[in-house]
Amino acid sequence: MGTAVGGGRGAVPRYVQIADDIVQQIRAGALKAGDMVPSEAELVERYGVAGGTVRKAMVEVRASGLVETRHGKGSIVKARPPVRHRSSDRFRRTHRQEGRAAYLAESAQSGAEAKVSVLFIGPMEAPEGIAERLGVTAGTQVLARRRLYFRNGTPVETATSYLPWDVVKDIPELFAENPGPGGIYARLEDHGHVFAEYVETLQARPAAKAEATELSLTPGAPVVHLLRDAVTTEGRVVEVCDTLMAADQFVFEYRIPARD
Repeated sequence: MGTAVGGGRGAVPRYVQIADDIVQQIRAGALKAGDMVPSEAELVERYGVAGGTVRKAMVEVRASGLVETRHGKGSIVKARPPVRHRSSDRFRRTHRQEGRAAYLAESAQSGAEAKVSVLFIGPMEAPEGIAERLGVTAGTQVLARRRLYFRNGTPVETATSYLPWDVVKDIPELFAENPGPGGIYARLEDHGHVFAEYVETLQARPAAKAEATELSLTPGAPVVHLLRDAVTTEGRVVEVCDTLMAADQFVFEYRIPARD
């Protein structure tokens, strides 16, 4: 049974408590991947509430990204891979020297099976926000590389890299589906574009319908939108990576030096 809710001012709404209870059952393993969430009638009886309250609770549960709704069957607990860390040392040069791109290096460290599906490689006009980061005029031709990343067979992240055309035009590997050991950053450094830092901006928000479909999420499930500028020792941004991640699949860990 769900916990009774106090009636005082500021009390947590009953549907929120029910949603939290169901989510905790999933996270604790009481409801496992592939299990059906109890039906509306069962939840009405279990929690002693009206059907409308249960339906509102299930909206919250679906927003967690932990379940998916199947027409005519109800809601089923998703088989989602374990959370993996994205740490501040994921772009260490030693990873590239060992022939591993950042995503593959992190996945290997966590014991997961990683796969990258290339969706698009080719010229395109730089969107306004991307162009500003690259220091070019909006509409300028850039190279775009769009990928979909999988972990243990489940899509967890999409990423599009935008690179200045004058930088990439003489690096044929960047136009290939597989740019070679160490990924695109290794190829850029091979051609003299040595990295000094990576600047990332993160924003959490609900997934749009198309984004949710691509990542096998429920519409409105939380995602993390990350934009990264790859900056060379000469101070030039030679790549902007526009990334969208399923929020329940990542923990972000950053090392921040103390400075005077």
